[in-house]
Amino acid sequence: MCGRFASANQDDIVDTFDIHVVTTRIEPSWDVRPTTQISIVVEDRDTARRKNRDPARELRGARWGLVPSWSAGLDKRLLLINARSETILSKPLFRTAARHRRAIIPAKGYYEWANLGGAKTPFFLHDPEQPIIGFAGLYEWWKLPDSQTIPGSQDGWLCSATIITRPATDALGHIHDRMPVVAPPDMRNLWLDPTITETDQIDVLLHAIPDPTLIPTQGTPG
Repeated sequence: MCGRFASANQDDIVDTFDIHVVTTRIEPSWDVRPTTQISIVVEDRDTARRKNRDPARELRGARWGLVPSWSAGLDKRLLLINARSETILSKPLFRTAARHRRAIIPAKGYYEWANLGGAKTPFFLHDPEQPIIGFAGLYEWWKLPDSQTIPGSQDGWLCSATIITRPATDALGHIHDRMPVVAPPDMRNLWLDPTITETDQIDVLLHAIPDPTLIPTQGTPG
């Protein structure tokens, strides 16, 4: 799974992901935790249509922990920070977002803990060749009940996101049995393409994303 990660400077994210529109400024952090605001990269046709403009590569803020659009409220027991790649196209929690609202979550790397000598030891997993990697993710819009406000919501709507995971490769499986799906630079456009909406297409796309080459470094760099 991915329950803690390090975020990057937004100016560097803009350059790395060819961002055209920035809607939210979020400071970088070495310790991003669930329910906090994170930066996500999207190409949102619905927002573009409402604003009468062409879809553009956008950097926006989202709550980490997906809230389904049909949810009756925020349930702290249902903290959807990760979504299994094997079931995102079949589970009602994720399948609409998988077809219509895919995102990339920029990060410097993420953390996992291993039991070494009876003590939990943190490892920072990162790509030495890429200062910023992009987790494949999903996002949703949730309409807040009248008069309710939540940090990060705008105009009565909350944007939230989840990170997609898959079984870990042998190199990382000794630390944790799951790892984030990392979209390589040459597949980011396809992952964000809002015209790809068929289940079969998305399934093929998911399986085509290769496992990343990540290096586990003991300790926390921040």
